[in-house]
Amino acid sequence: MTRSPIHARALRVVASGAAAAVVLTTVAGTAALAGGPGDHGTPGPGRPGTVATHLVPTLEGRATLSADFLAEGPPSGARASAANGRQGPWDGQVIPGFSAMVDNGDGTFWAQPDNGFGSQGNSADFLLRSYLVRPDWDTGRTGSGEIEVLDHISYNDADEVLDVDIVNGDTDGRLLTGADFDIESVVRADDGTLWVGEEFGPFLLHFDADGTLLEKPYPLPGGLKSPQNPYLGDGEEPTVRASRGFEAMAGVRGGRYLYPVLEGALVGDADQRRRVIHEFDTRRGEYTGRTWDYQADQEANVLGDAFAVGKDSFWVVERDDFEGPASVTKRVYEIDLSETDGDGTGGSGHLRKELVLDALRVENPDGIDAGEGYGLGETYALPVQSFETVLRLRDGRILIGNDNNYPGNAARNPGTPDDTEMVVIDLEKQRTRDDGVTVVGHRGASGDRPEHTLAAYEQAVLQCADVIEPDVVPTKDGVLVARHENEIGGTTDVADHPEFADRRTTRTIDGKAVTGWFTEDFTLAELRTLRAEERLPEVRPGNTAYDGLYQVPTLDEVLDLARHSETCDGRPVGVAPETKHPTYFDSIGLPLSAPLVAELAANGLDSRRAPVVVQSFETTNLRELDRLTDVRLALNVSPSGAPYDLVAAGDPRTYADLVTPRGLREVARYADIASLEKNVVIPRTAAGTLGEPTSVVRDAHRAGLDVYAWTFRAENQFLPAEHRSSADPAAHGDLAGELDAFLDAGVDGVFSDQPGLAVAAVAARR
Repeated sequence: MTRSPIHARALRVVASGAAAAVVLTTVAGTAALAGGPGDHGTPGPGRPGTVATHLVPTLEGRATLSADFLAEGPPSGARASAANGRQGPWDGQVIPGFSAMVDNGDGTFWAQPDNGFGSQGNSADFLLRSYLVRPDWDTGRTGSGEIEVLDHISYNDADEVLDVDIVNGDTDGRLLTGADFDIESVVRADDGTLWVGEEFGPFLLHFDADGTLLEKPYPLPGGLKSPQNPYLGDGEEPTVRASRGFEAMAGVRGGRYLYPVLEGALVGDADQRRRVIHEFDTRRGEYTGRTWDYQADQEANVLGDAFAVGKDSFWVVERDDFEGPASVTKRVYEIDLSETDGDGTGGSGHLRKELVLDALRVENPDGIDAGEGYGLGETYALPVQSFETVLRLRDGRILIGNDNNYPGNAARNPGTPDDTEMVVIDLEKQRTRDDGVTVVGHRGASGDRPEHTLAAYEQAVLQCADVIEPDVVPTKDGVLVARHENEIGGTTDVADHPEFADRRTTRTIDGKAVTGWFTEDFTLAELRTLRAEERLPEVRPGNTAYDGLYQVPTLDEVLDLARHSETCDGRPVGVAPETKHPTYFDSIGLPLSAPLVAELAANGLDSRRAPVVVQSFETTNLRELDRLTDVRLALNVSPSGAPYDLVAAGDPRTYADLVTPRGLREVARYADIASLEKNVVIPRTAAGTLGEPTSVVRDAHRAGLDVYAWTFRAENQFLPAEHRSSADPAAHGDLAGELDAFLDAGVDGVFSDQPGLAVAAVAARR
């Protein structure tokens, strides 16, 4: 296999790091993750005190071009939608960010905007250009942080190559506009000519170095066309969705071969997460027929750019359409055309992808532009809607940038159009010392985003959680999804959907009558029409700002997020699925255990070394899982009551019986972790303060079990009396103080709705 730049960089760290270990998902992603005093291999940290070295994305320079900058030329934006206090037309040519760039190697770049104002209908006065720009990098010590526009070329059809009408067809220069093509990607060949990927065809366009079209557009093979394709016949149905063409394209061998990537899924594709990569031979002027499948993290994600970093390896920008705090996916992945998830992992055959950087978490040690907007602080984030540029510079560093969709995007400062940004990032070595405590993002970072959404899980990763926790329930068609309960009236907008009003019913779940809407009555397709809502709006009113944005994720999507992420200390992110009501779901023919294990296997996570622990409040399905899989298992223990499988079987044992020394030894025969509600570890007194720790942690350790405690929440109403900050039940109190007591009691891991606070509390004890 040809070594990718990330592999090569990791090897350099190994060579220079002496005894320090390299922890990098692309190199050490399958390494065993030890946890707790018995080193049971659970997700999260390893042995306390272990020192590791990993690569950390670090901001080295930033430069911006004012959103309101106008280049010379005729007025533009007469039909652009007004937004953020701006209304066209503007007296010159708007530069609405950059969708593609070429590095000239001398500090300048050719930077290409797209078609202008977002649609064919409103961009006829926007001229298609590529601008020569020079950023003066703000490094925190030097540089103005400004992007200087030096020159431009205008794309044109002066030689009348096109056989379709264009806006400026009756003029001498036949300058191309955003109503003619939606240019999105560019590769400069060794002969200086420019190959441009666009979205209206989608077409490949071949221009000379001055921007003149050399050949007729090359269409996609197989008759694939978008709705804007000028050759779409009467009654012909488009097979490529609007604005889902060649947003991304890379070139290798001096531009001999191009790899245009469809931004979105094809119409009618059964797998709406599939993005097809094609191969085009520029010498022969034809597609080779070779294609590869890339799987996006979720169906709505798009691929924003691609850049070749090796013979068969590429960096790919994957992003969602959210901006600002709502952003979930703004990432650069590395793929290799010779490696798929099916290569010995039991996967699906999609291209294997490895995280290069998460643009929502970049270290900013020099405080570059800190305080100037959202995502500009101790860490840098690029939370823009259209993250659309990635390059590897000639010195090996990474350049990223944005299309600002002028005047519509306002990710940094609401009400103010986003500037165009160019950012340089390096992967710098960082040493970390293991604290030995596993922090689990409980239902994600559910204190900061609606629980069990990819947004909550991503926030947990950004807050440095070691593990993310999805509760798992099935749909009517047997797909496992992440919800706290199978009743979804309180966590989705299902009540606002009149088409589902007749689905409201009453069911008996674990012996209790529950009324509402249930996942087992919805197919996945139906569930996809719903959006998540905050479960505790009175406690967490800030989370309601995200109501209606996010879909209910599948377990597969959560596993994908985890295995394509890394913790703040460079380890693979662990995942702790909890099987909800397994006895009940067995009774209605929707078992959880076997489908869950199948999902783990499909994601290459069904092994003892995988960073996975499966949880349950019941014992029978844990025993079943112990036979089906080698991943770690955890018995969840409440302070009262009994596992429902035991109740249903007439077994008189309670949770209290299971945490006696004898009970724990029995639990250790089929589980690895005793996951205990906090009161089982340290009971509350009558006054609501913390009492004395019980012997359960010591007893569990003697039985060979790790001990996790749940759930740690920062709001006063959840805290012991002595750690509350005020009488306001929703205000934050002293979560760190409560955590200290439990860490002093010897627990190995904690579940927290605010994992960032838990991580900080653990770090403060070092």
